[in-house]
Amino acid sequence: MDRDADIRVKDFDEVDLGFSKEEIVAEAQRCIQCKKPKCVRGCPVGIDIPAFIAAIAMENFQNAVDIIKRDNMLPAVCGRVCPQETQCQGMCILGKKGSPISIGHLERFAADVERENSSSKCPKKAPATGKRVAVIGSGPAGLSAAAELARLGHSVTIFESLHEAGGVLMYGIPGFRLPKDIVQYEIDQVKKLGVEIKTNHIAGRSVSIEELLAFDAVFLGTGAGLPYFMGLPGENLPGVYSANEFLTRVNLMGANRFPENDTPVKFGKKVVVIGGGNVAMDAARVARRLGAEVTLMYRRGEADMPARRDEVRHAKEEGIVFMTQTNPVAFIGANNAVSGVEAVEMALGAPCEDGRCSFSSVEGSNFIVGADVVVEAIGQGPNPLLLRMLPELARNKNGSVTVSSLGETTVPKVYAGGDVATGAATVILAMGTAKDAARAIDKMLRE
Repeated sequence: MDRDADIRVKDFDEVDLGFSKEEIVAEAQRCIQCKKPKCVRGCPVGIDIPAFIAAIAMENFQNAVDIIKRDNMLPAVCGRVCPQETQCQGMCILGKKGSPISIGHLERFAADVERENSSSKCPKKAPATGKRVAVIGSGPAGLSAAAELARLGHSVTIFESLHEAGGVLMYGIPGFRLPKDIVQYEIDQVKKLGVEIKTNHIAGRSVSIEELLAFDAVFLGTGAGLPYFMGLPGENLPGVYSANEFLTRVNLMGANRFPENDTPVKFGKKVVVIGGGNVAMDAARVARRLGAEVTLMYRRGEADMPARRDEVRHAKEEGIVFMTQTNPVAFIGANNAVSGVEAVEMALGAPCEDGRCSFSSVEGSNFIVGADVVVEAIGQGPNPLLLRMLPELARNKNGSVTVSSLGETTVPKVYAGGDVATGAATVILAMGTAKDAARAIDKMLRE
Protein backbone atom coordinates (compact mmCIF):
# COMPACT_ATOMS: atom_id res chain seq x y z
CA MET A 1 0.00 0.00 0.00
CA ASP A 2 1.36 3.43 -0.96
CA ARG A 3 0.92 6.67 0.97
CA ASP A 4 -1.17 9.35 -0.72
CA ALA A 5 0.91 11.30 -3.25
CA ASP A 6 -0.32 14.73 -2.11
CA ILE A 7 0.92 13.98 1.41
CA ARG A 8 4.15 12.12 0.69
CA VAL A 9 5.63 14.84 -1.58
CA LYS A 10 5.88 17.03 1.51
CA ASP A 11 8.23 14.68 3.40
CA PHE A 12 10.91 12.02 3.01
CA ASP A 13 9.02 9.25 4.83
CA GLU A 14 8.67 5.83 3.20
CA VAL A 15 6.15 5.69 0.35
CA ASP A 16 5.41 1.94 0.18
CA LEU A 17 3.95 0.81 3.51
CA GLY A 18 4.12 -2.88 2.61
CA PHE A 19 1.62 -5.66 3.36
CA SER A 20 -0.31 -6.38 6.54
CA LYS A 21 0.33 -9.63 8.42
CA GLU A 22 -2.86 -11.15 7.04
CA GLU A 23 -1.99 -10.14 3.48
CA ILE A 24 1.57 -11.43 3.75
CA VAL A 25 0.53 -14.84 5.09
CA ALA A 26 -2.11 -15.18 2.37
CA GLU A 27 0.48 -14.26 -0.25
CA ALA A 28 2.94 -16.83 1.08
CA GLN A 29 0.25 -19.50 1.03
CA ARG A 30 -0.17 -18.96 -2.73
CA CYS A 31 3.32 -20.43 -3.32
CA ILE A 32 3.05 -23.91 -4.86
CA GLN A 33 6.54 -24.96 -3.65
CA CYS A 34 7.95 -26.01 -7.03
CA LYS A 35 10.27 -29.04 -7.02
CA LYS A 36 12.68 -27.14 -9.24
CA PRO A 37 12.17 -23.52 -8.14
CA LYS A 38 13.14 -21.13 -10.90
CA CYS A 39 12.88 -18.21 -8.46
CA VAL A 40 16.09 -19.35 -6.75
CA ARG A 41 17.90 -19.35 -10.10
CA GLY A 42 16.70 -15.79 -10.60
CA CYS A 43 18.20 -14.60 -7.30
CA PRO A 44 21.80 -13.33 -7.67
CA VAL A 45 22.65 -14.40 -4.10
CA GLY A 46 20.84 -17.75 -4.24
CA ILE A 47 18.37 -17.36 -1.33
CA ASP A 48 16.30 -20.49 -0.59
CA ILE A 49 13.12 -18.66 -1.53
CA PRO A 50 10.62 -21.55 -1.23
CA ALA A 51 11.89 -22.36 2.28
CA PHE A 52 11.51 -18.85 3.66
CA ILE A 53 8.10 -18.46 2.00
CA ALA A 54 6.96 -21.73 3.61
CA ALA A 55 8.06 -20.38 7.00
CA ILE A 56 6.04 -17.20 6.45
CA ALA A 57 3.00 -19.25 5.41
CA MET A 58 3.22 -20.94 8.83
CA GLU A 59 3.69 -17.49 10.48
CA ASN A 60 7.20 -18.43 11.61
CA PHE A 61 8.69 -15.08 10.64
CA GLN A 62 11.93 -15.45 12.61
CA ASN A 63 12.67 -18.75 10.89
CA ALA A 64 11.98 -17.06 7.55
CA VAL A 65 14.51 -14.30 8.13
CA ASP A 66 17.06 -16.79 9.51
CA ILE A 67 16.79 -18.71 6.21
CA ILE A 68 17.23 -15.52 4.19
CA LYS A 69 20.29 -14.47 6.20
CA ARG A 70 22.13 -17.63 5.29
CA ASP A 71 22.68 -15.96 1.93
CA ASN A 72 21.79 -12.29 2.39
CA MET A 73 22.54 -10.10 5.40
CA LEU A 74 20.58 -7.15 3.95
CA PRO A 75 17.03 -8.53 3.62
CA ALA A 76 15.13 -5.35 4.53
CA VAL A 77 17.21 -3.42 2.00
CA CYS A 78 16.77 -5.97 -0.79
CA GLY A 79 13.07 -6.37 -0.06
CA ARG A 80 12.69 -2.68 -0.85
CA VAL A 81 15.06 -1.88 -3.72
CA CYS A 82 15.73 -5.13 -5.62
CA PRO A 83 14.15 -5.35 -9.09
CA GLN A 84 12.37 -8.59 -8.18
CA GLU A 85 10.11 -8.25 -11.21
CA THR A 86 13.04 -9.04 -13.51
CA GLN A 87 14.77 -11.53 -11.20
CA CYS A 88 13.17 -13.94 -8.71
CA GLN A 89 9.57 -12.83 -9.27
CA GLY A 90 10.14 -12.72 -12.99
CA MET A 91 10.96 -16.43 -12.87
CA CYS A 92 7.93 -17.40 -10.74
CA ILE A 93 5.84 -20.02 -12.54
CA LEU A 94 2.61 -18.44 -11.28
CA GLY A 95 3.41 -15.36 -13.32
CA LYS A 96 2.77 -17.25 -16.56
CA LYS A 97 -0.99 -17.28 -16.04
CA GLY A 98 -1.51 -14.76 -13.25
CA SER A 99 0.37 -12.80 -10.62
CA PRO A 100 3.79 -14.03 -9.46
CA ILE A 101 4.45 -14.33 -5.73
CA SER A 102 5.42 -10.93 -4.25
CA ILE A 103 8.78 -12.23 -3.08
CA GLY A 104 10.18 -8.79 -2.33
CA HIS A 105 7.33 -7.88 0.01
CA LEU A 106 7.65 -11.25 1.75
CA GLU A 107 11.38 -10.74 2.32
CA ARG A 108 10.83 -7.20 3.54
CA PHE A 109 8.06 -8.24 5.95
CA ALA A 110 10.13 -10.98 7.60
CA ALA A 111 13.10 -8.61 8.02
CA ASP A 112 10.90 -5.83 9.41
CA VAL A 113 9.32 -8.15 11.98
CA GLU A 114 12.78 -9.16 13.22
CA ARG A 115 13.90 -5.54 13.53
CA GLU A 116 10.69 -4.39 15.23
CA ASN A 117 10.88 -7.27 17.72
CA SER A 118 14.65 -6.82 18.29
CA SER A 119 14.95 -10.57 17.78
CA SER A 120 17.97 -10.71 15.48
CA LYS A 121 20.39 -13.58 15.93
CA CYS A 122 23.99 -13.59 14.77
CA PRO A 123 24.46 -16.25 12.07
CA LYS A 124 26.85 -19.09 12.87
CA LYS A 125 30.52 -18.42 12.12
CA ALA A 126 33.27 -20.85 11.18
CA PRO A 127 36.29 -21.13 13.51
CA ALA A 128 38.78 -18.26 13.20
CA THR A 129 41.36 -18.77 10.46
CA GLY A 130 43.78 -16.06 11.58
CA LYS A 131 43.58 -14.50 8.08
CA ARG A 132 42.99 -10.76 7.61
CA VAL A 133 41.01 -9.31 4.72
CA ALA A 134 40.70 -5.62 3.82
CA VAL A 135 37.44 -4.54 2.15
CA ILE A 136 37.47 -1.17 0.39
CA GLY A 137 34.03 0.44 0.38
CA SER A 138 30.99 -0.19 2.57
CA GLY A 139 28.25 -0.23 -0.05
CA PRO A 140 26.20 -3.33 -0.85
CA ALA A 141 29.19 -5.14 -2.41
CA GLY A 142 31.58 -4.34 0.44
CA LEU A 143 29.04 -5.24 3.14
CA SER A 144 28.15 -8.52 1.43
CA ALA A 145 31.77 -9.55 0.91
CA ALA A 146 32.61 -8.61 4.50
CA ALA A 147 29.66 -10.55 5.94
CA GLU A 148 30.48 -13.66 3.90
CA LEU A 149 34.17 -13.57 4.81
CA ALA A 150 33.44 -13.02 8.50
CA ARG A 151 31.08 -16.00 8.54
CA LEU A 152 33.82 -18.08 6.99
CA GLY A 153 36.07 -17.26 9.94
CA HIS A 154 38.27 -14.46 8.60
CA SER A 155 39.06 -11.14 10.29
CA VAL A 156 37.58 -8.36 8.14
CA THR A 157 38.20 -4.61 8.17
CA ILE A 158 36.16 -2.30 5.94
CA PHE A 159 37.69 1.04 4.92
CA GLU A 160 35.05 3.66 4.00
CA SER A 161 35.97 7.11 2.71
CA LEU A 162 32.74 8.85 3.81
CA HIS A 163 31.68 9.60 7.37
CA GLU A 164 28.90 7.01 7.32
CA ALA A 165 28.90 3.42 6.09
CA GLY A 166 26.43 2.16 3.50
CA GLY A 167 27.67 3.58 0.22
CA VAL A 168 24.89 4.10 -2.31
CA LEU A 169 22.36 2.78 0.23
CA MET A 170 23.05 5.91 2.28
CA TYR A 171 24.08 8.59 -0.21
CA GLY A 172 22.20 7.55 -3.34
CA ILE A 173 18.80 6.02 -2.58
CA PRO A 174 16.42 8.50 -0.90
CA GLY A 175 14.80 7.76 2.44
CA PHE A 176 11.32 7.60 0.94
CA ARG A 177 12.46 4.47 -0.92
CA LEU A 178 14.91 3.14 1.65
CA PRO A 179 14.74 4.57 5.20
CA LYS A 180 18.19 5.24 6.60
CA ASP A 181 17.47 3.72 10.01
CA ILE A 182 16.79 0.41 8.25
CA VAL A 183 20.09 0.62 6.39
CA GLN A 184 21.91 1.36 9.64
CA TYR A 185 20.22 -1.57 11.39
CA GLU A 186 21.42 -4.00 8.74
CA ILE A 187 24.93 -2.52 8.77
CA ASP A 188 24.93 -3.13 12.52
CA GLN A 189 24.01 -6.78 11.88
CA VAL A 190 27.11 -7.12 9.69
CA LYS A 191 29.20 -5.55 12.46
CA LYS A 192 27.85 -8.15 14.92
CA LEU A 193 29.66 -10.77 12.82
CA GLY A 194 32.88 -9.13 13.97
CA VAL A 195 33.42 -6.89 10.93
CA GLU A 196 35.27 -3.66 11.77
CA ILE A 197 34.24 -0.58 9.78
CA LYS A 198 36.63 2.37 9.65
CA THR A 199 34.89 5.47 8.26
CA ASN A 200 36.70 8.62 7.08
CA HIS A 201 39.43 6.35 5.70
CA ILE A 202 40.37 7.02 2.08
CA ALA A 203 42.10 3.94 0.70
CA GLY A 204 45.48 4.93 -0.71
CA ARG A 205 45.55 8.08 1.42
CA SER A 206 44.41 7.55 5.04
CA VAL A 207 45.57 3.96 4.70
CA SER A 208 48.41 3.40 2.21
CA ILE A 209 48.50 0.89 -0.62
CA GLU A 210 51.36 -0.86 1.19
CA GLU A 211 49.24 -1.22 4.32
CA LEU A 212 46.33 -2.61 2.31
CA LEU A 213 48.49 -5.13 0.47
CA ALA A 214 49.87 -6.31 3.82
CA PHE A 215 46.48 -7.94 4.45
CA ASP A 216 46.13 -11.57 3.36
CA ALA A 217 43.58 -10.48 0.74
CA VAL A 218 41.91 -7.28 -0.46
CA PHE A 219 38.38 -6.87 -1.85
CA LEU A 220 37.61 -3.76 -3.93
CA GLY A 221 33.97 -2.75 -3.55
CA THR A 222 34.29 0.95 -4.32
CA GLY A 223 31.21 1.12 -6.54
CA ALA A 224 30.53 3.51 -9.39
CA GLY A 225 30.52 6.95 -7.81
CA LEU A 226 32.07 8.96 -10.66
CA PRO A 227 29.26 10.83 -12.45
CA TYR A 228 29.07 11.08 -16.23
CA PHE A 229 28.37 14.42 -17.89
CA MET A 230 27.11 15.21 -21.38
CA GLY A 231 29.82 17.79 -22.10
CA LEU A 232 27.32 20.40 -23.30
CA PRO A 233 27.82 24.19 -23.50
CA GLY A 234 26.89 25.86 -20.20
CA GLU A 235 27.44 22.71 -18.15
CA ASN A 236 29.62 24.59 -15.63
CA LEU A 237 26.90 27.11 -14.80
CA PRO A 238 25.88 27.28 -11.12
CA GLY A 239 22.73 25.24 -10.61
CA VAL A 240 23.80 22.35 -12.86
CA TYR A 241 24.38 19.24 -10.74
CA SER A 242 25.27 15.64 -11.32
CA ALA A 243 22.68 13.34 -9.78
CA ASN A 244 25.47 11.94 -7.62
CA GLU A 245 26.21 15.30 -6.01
CA PHE A 246 22.56 16.34 -5.76
CA LEU A 247 21.46 13.12 -4.07
CA THR A 248 24.52 12.90 -1.80
CA ARG A 249 23.98 16.43 -0.53
CA VAL A 250 20.37 15.66 0.37
CA ASN A 251 20.45 11.98 1.38
CA LEU A 252 23.72 11.87 3.33
CA MET A 253 24.40 15.49 4.22
CA GLY A 254 20.80 16.55 4.98
CA ALA A 255 20.84 19.53 2.60
CA ASN A 256 17.03 19.53 2.64
CA ARG A 257 17.34 20.80 6.24
CA PHE A 258 19.83 23.64 5.54
CA PRO A 259 20.81 25.72 7.53
CA GLU A 260 20.02 23.26 10.34
CA ASN A 261 22.58 21.05 8.60
CA ASP A 262 25.58 22.85 7.14
CA THR A 263 25.58 21.37 3.61
CA PRO A 264 23.46 23.46 1.21
CA VAL A 265 21.78 22.60 -2.06
CA LYS A 266 19.91 24.96 -4.36
CA PHE A 267 16.14 24.72 -3.92
CA GLY A 268 14.90 25.24 -7.47
CA LYS A 269 11.46 26.45 -8.48
CA LYS A 270 11.73 24.77 -11.88
CA VAL A 271 13.99 21.71 -12.06
CA VAL A 272 14.90 19.67 -15.13
CA VAL A 273 16.26 16.15 -14.55
CA ILE A 274 17.93 14.48 -17.53
CA GLY A 275 17.77 10.68 -17.71
CA GLY A 276 15.37 7.74 -17.50
CA GLY A 277 16.83 5.35 -14.93
CA ASN A 278 16.14 4.80 -11.25
CA VAL A 279 18.69 7.48 -10.31
CA ALA A 280 16.85 10.01 -12.49
CA MET A 281 13.56 9.09 -10.80
CA ASP A 282 15.20 9.48 -7.38
CA ALA A 283 16.60 12.92 -8.29
CA ALA A 284 13.27 14.09 -9.73
CA ARG A 285 11.30 12.93 -6.69
CA VAL A 286 13.81 14.53 -4.29
CA ALA A 287 13.57 17.84 -6.18
CA ARG A 288 9.78 17.61 -5.99
CA ARG A 289 10.02 17.22 -2.21
CA LEU A 290 12.19 20.33 -2.10
CA GLY A 291 9.24 22.27 -3.53
CA ALA A 292 10.03 22.38 -7.26
CA GLU A 293 8.04 21.87 -10.41
CA VAL A 294 9.99 19.03 -12.00
CA THR A 295 10.37 17.98 -15.62
CA LEU A 296 12.10 14.72 -16.47
CA MET A 297 13.73 14.82 -19.91
CA TYR A 298 14.52 11.53 -21.68
CA ARG A 299 15.77 10.93 -25.22
CA ARG A 300 13.70 7.79 -25.91
CA GLY A 301 10.08 6.86 -25.21
CA GLU A 302 8.74 5.93 -21.79
CA ALA A 303 8.65 2.22 -22.65
CA ASP A 304 12.44 2.30 -23.11
CA MET A 305 13.18 3.85 -19.73
CA PRO A 306 15.44 1.53 -17.70
CA ALA A 307 13.80 2.63 -14.42
CA ARG A 308 11.56 0.18 -12.58
CA ARG A 309 7.90 0.55 -13.49
CA ASP A 310 6.96 1.25 -9.87
CA GLU A 311 9.43 4.14 -9.76
CA VAL A 312 7.98 5.61 -12.97
CA ARG A 313 4.45 5.25 -11.56
CA HIS A 314 5.41 6.87 -8.26
CA ALA A 315 7.10 9.78 -10.04
CA LYS A 316 4.01 10.42 -12.18
CA GLU A 317 1.72 10.24 -9.15
CA GLU A 318 3.88 12.87 -7.47
CA GLY A 319 3.48 15.33 -10.33
CA ILE A 320 6.74 14.84 -12.24
CA VAL A 321 6.22 15.92 -15.88
CA PHE A 322 7.67 13.43 -18.37
CA MET A 323 9.16 15.00 -21.50
CA THR A 324 10.16 11.98 -23.59
CA GLN A 325 11.83 11.87 -27.03
CA THR A 326 13.68 15.01 -25.99
CA ASN A 327 17.40 15.60 -25.58
CA PRO A 328 19.33 18.62 -24.27
CA VAL A 329 21.92 20.30 -26.50
CA ALA A 330 22.97 23.24 -24.27
CA PHE A 331 22.37 24.87 -20.91
CA ILE A 332 21.31 28.52 -20.99
CA GLY A 333 22.58 31.01 -18.42
CA ALA A 334 21.37 34.30 -16.96
CA ASN A 335 22.81 36.32 -14.07
CA ASN A 336 25.68 33.83 -13.74
CA ALA A 337 23.39 30.84 -13.15
CA VAL A 338 21.49 28.30 -15.22
CA SER A 339 18.14 29.61 -16.47
CA GLY A 340 17.07 27.00 -18.99
CA VAL A 341 17.78 23.95 -21.12
CA GLU A 342 17.92 24.11 -24.89
CA ALA A 343 16.61 20.81 -26.22
CA VAL A 344 15.66 19.10 -29.46
CA GLU A 345 12.99 16.59 -30.32
CA MET A 346 14.11 13.02 -31.01
CA ALA A 347 12.83 10.63 -33.65
CA LEU A 348 12.78 6.93 -32.76
CA GLY A 349 13.97 4.24 -35.15
CA ALA A 350 14.51 0.50 -35.33
CA PRO A 351 15.35 -1.42 -32.13
CA CYS A 352 19.00 -1.65 -31.06
CA GLU A 353 20.73 -4.81 -29.82
CA ASP A 354 19.37 -4.22 -26.30
CA GLY A 355 15.81 -4.11 -27.66
CA ARG A 356 15.39 -0.38 -27.09
CA CYS A 357 14.66 1.97 -29.98
CA SER A 358 17.44 3.78 -31.79
CA PHE A 359 17.05 7.56 -31.94
CA SER A 360 18.14 10.66 -33.86
CA SER A 361 17.58 14.37 -33.38
CA VAL A 362 14.99 16.20 -35.47
CA GLU A 363 16.71 19.03 -37.30
CA GLY A 364 15.35 22.48 -36.52
CA SER A 365 13.24 21.30 -33.57
CA ASN A 366 15.18 23.28 -30.95
CA PHE A 367 13.24 24.79 -28.05
CA ILE A 368 14.00 26.02 -24.52
CA VAL A 369 12.67 24.75 -21.20
CA GLY A 370 13.04 27.14 -18.26
CA ALA A 371 15.01 25.82 -15.28
CA ASP A 372 16.87 27.25 -12.31
CA VAL A 373 18.28 23.81 -11.39
CA VAL A 374 19.35 21.02 -13.76
CA VAL A 375 20.33 17.51 -12.65
CA GLU A 376 22.18 15.20 -15.03
CA ALA A 377 21.38 11.56 -14.26
CA ILE A 378 22.90 9.86 -17.28
CA GLY A 379 25.01 7.25 -15.51
CA GLN A 380 28.21 6.88 -13.55
CA GLY A 381 31.40 4.85 -13.54
CA PRO A 382 34.11 3.69 -11.12
CA ASN A 383 36.10 6.37 -9.34
CA PRO A 384 39.65 6.06 -10.75
CA LEU A 385 41.55 7.58 -7.79
CA LEU A 386 42.34 4.35 -5.94
CA LEU A 387 42.51 2.24 -9.09
CA ARG A 388 45.28 4.44 -10.52
CA MET A 389 47.41 3.73 -7.46
CA LEU A 390 47.56 0.07 -8.49
CA PRO A 391 49.35 0.27 -11.86
CA GLU A 392 49.19 -3.51 -12.35
CA LEU A 393 45.40 -3.44 -12.04
CA ALA A 394 43.87 -4.02 -15.49
CA ARG A 395 40.76 -2.03 -16.35
CA ASN A 396 38.17 -2.14 -19.10
CA LYS A 397 37.38 0.66 -21.55
CA ASN A 398 34.64 1.98 -19.28
CA GLY A 399 37.06 2.20 -16.36
CA SER A 400 35.75 -0.82 -14.49
CA VAL A 401 38.17 -3.36 -13.04
CA THR A 402 38.89 -6.42 -15.15
CA VAL A 403 37.99 -9.53 -13.17
CA SER A 404 37.69 -13.27 -13.72
CA SER A 405 34.42 -15.10 -13.11
CA LEU A 406 35.59 -15.48 -9.50
CA GLY A 407 36.32 -11.79 -9.00
CA GLU A 408 40.11 -12.12 -9.34
CA THR A 409 41.90 -9.00 -10.60
CA THR A 410 45.31 -8.87 -12.28
CA VAL A 411 46.93 -8.02 -8.92
CA PRO A 412 47.68 -11.03 -6.70
CA LYS A 413 45.44 -11.33 -3.62
CA VAL A 414 43.23 -8.46 -4.85
CA TYR A 415 39.62 -9.22 -5.80
CA ALA A 416 36.76 -6.97 -6.88
CA GLY A 417 32.98 -7.08 -7.10
CA GLY A 418 29.94 -4.88 -7.50
CA ASP A 419 29.77 -1.81 -9.72
CA VAL A 420 33.55 -1.27 -9.75
CA ALA A 421 33.80 -4.54 -11.70
CA THR A 422 30.48 -4.67 -13.58
CA GLY A 423 29.76 -1.01 -14.18
CA ALA A 424 26.67 0.60 -12.64
CA ALA A 425 24.09 -2.10 -11.92
CA THR A 426 21.63 -3.07 -9.16
CA VAL A 427 22.20 -3.51 -5.44
CA ILE A 428 21.51 -7.25 -5.54
CA LEU A 429 23.79 -7.88 -8.53
CA ALA A 430 26.58 -6.09 -6.66
CA MET A 431 25.91 -8.33 -3.68
CA GLY A 432 25.94 -11.45 -5.84
CA THR A 433 29.32 -10.72 -7.40
CA ALA A 434 30.74 -9.79 -3.99
CA LYS A 435 29.54 -13.04 -2.48
CA ASP A 436 31.18 -15.03 -5.28
CA ALA A 437 34.43 -13.13 -4.81
CA ALA A 438 34.34 -13.70 -1.05
CA ARG A 439 34.08 -17.44 -1.52
CA ALA A 440 36.97 -17.33 -3.99
CA ILE A 441 39.02 -15.37 -1.43
CA ASP A 442 38.20 -17.99 1.21
CA LYS A 443 39.33 -20.78 -1.08
CA MET A 444 42.57 -18.94 -1.91
CA LEU A 445 43.32 -18.29 1.76
CA ARG A 446 42.72 -21.89 2.77
CA GLU A 447 44.87 -23.26 -0.06
